[in-house]
Amino acid sequence: MSDPGSTESEDRRERLQKVLARAGIGSRRHCEELIERGRVEVDGRVATLGDRVLPSATGIVVDGVPVSVDPTLVHYLLNKPAGVVTTAADTHGRRTVLDLVPSEPRVHPVGRLDLDTEGLLLLTNDGLLTHRLTHPSFGVPKEYLAEVEGEPGRGAVRRLREGVDLDDGRTAPATVTLVSPGVLRLVIHEGRNRQVRRMCEAVGHPVRRLVRTRIGSLRDPHLPPGAWRPLDLAELRALEQAVGRAPEATPPRGTGSGGRPANS
Repeated sequence: MSDPGSTESEDRRERLQKVLARAGIGSRRHCEELIERGRVEVDGRVATLGDRVLPSATGIVVDGVPVSVDPTLVHYLLNKPAGVVTTAADTHGRRTVLDLVPSEPRVHPVGRLDLDTEGLLLLTNDGLLTHRLTHPSFGVPKEYLAEVEGEPGRGAVRRLREGVDLDDGRTAPATVTLVSPGVLRLVIHEGRNRQVRRMCEAVGHPVRRLVRTRIGSLRDPHLPPGAWRPLDLAELRALEQAVGRAPEATPPRGTGSGGRPANS
């Protein structure tokens, strides 16, 4: 006797090129060419033209990069204002980042920005992407504008670039430029707790205001504070490409990074 559940699953399967096109990989014809050239894998095997998959399939890989095709997954880009907490709930009754985005489906922030830090924050229900964006083996760059006390000189900027000693170890080299007197642009690849603030304080220039302006390839200078929008397909694809190489140990989909993400 056939399994009714299996029959239902078979009925819901779609051609692989259609699922790839809907995920933003390209036109259906382009996706067919990728399949014909052996550049697409499904559940660890090279796909062939004519393969059919469930619309929510999670094991699709193009050129070694996992592809998010699950229609239940959402990815929001939020411009977090100062004074909003990057948690699901706050015991002091303060607004949280979840208060600023749709309540359904339930999402979680990718990493953290501390209470006074502003700027871009990704929220999603995609556990695998969250893990890879926060896993130190990927080193996804994050860019900040820091308004600091005083006017950093070349010596302070050089120390920030080469790495400074903090209580939890020396920081990795960073990209640092002096935008204007008292304003620094920093790009870091680590995710330590309040890292940018501690780095600036270590060189004698405490932060007055801190804004995250980029996560990987994600930017949006026109997104107002407190506003959010969904990622478009090209943005999501770029993030997936940035974290396409699996780390040594990747937890199953739906789990976090295994510990509390750092905030900056």
